[in-house]
Amino acid sequence: MEKDKILDVNGIRKSFGSLEVLKGVDLTVNRGDVIAIVGPSGSGKTTLLRCLNFLEIADAGTMTFDGQVYHFGHVTRREMAGLRRRTGFVFQNYNLFANKTALQNVTEGLIVARKIPKEQAVRTGKEALDKVGLSDRYDYYPSQLSGGQQQRVAIARAMVTDPEIIFFDEPTSALDPELTGEVLAVMRSLAEEGRTMLVVTHEMGFARNVSNRVIFMENGVVVEEAASADFFEHPKEERTKEFLRLFREKEPSRTGME
Repeated sequence: MEKDKILDVNGIRKSFGSLEVLKGVDLTVNRGDVIAIVGPSGSGKTTLLRCLNFLEIADAGTMTFDGQVYHFGHVTRREMAGLRRRTGFVFQNYNLFANKTALQNVTEGLIVARKIPKEQAVRTGKEALDKVGLSDRYDYYPSQLSGGQQQRVAIARAMVTDPEIIFFDEPTSALDPELTGEVLAVMRSLAEEGRTMLVVTHEMGFARNVSNRVIFMENGVVVEEAASADFFEHPKEERTKEFLRLFREKEPSRTGME
């Protein structure tokens, strides 16, 4: 049976000045995929994710999202807004409004951008916060929440619009190890629901046990891509083998989630 493709990226390139960060990356995402993008720092992972949601504007390449083609070199504001309405983005450092409660952070986009009646937005926002285990934190401000709780608010904010794909940019990198598990548990539950997710991560346990595909990037290119089990058990490229070996040596006890 042919898979239901939602995202197809061809030849995406991005430079910052003379530094070429993405060197012609191709990527395909099917509905229900949970794809982990891994690799050393500076490999272009976050830049790729940000370009896919137009938080950065790529220099070249094309992207087809659910049948609509975007040309990276000349994307219109209308096209950017249209794509963002159908996707969610979870940032590394939460990006919450400090002067708004958890519930207000989640409902702001519904009320302001989507013009959804406040009563309906509040009901939907509470459901999203309940889902991430924060039913007792509706009226708490970010400063009153732990890092893990703040990131779960951010995930609720991304979920609340029922996006077709959610991008996660290192969602646990700013967290203490003990708070990482609660965020990964929420992400696991989303994966089990069949949510389509593209996750830049250093959490190898998540990549191995939750994602169905892994992409390994280095120096702005995809070095290897495989089903998660194959990636970890039978890596083909020498650079992939070296990366996995170094990672295991560096963090022998931290696997993200087993």
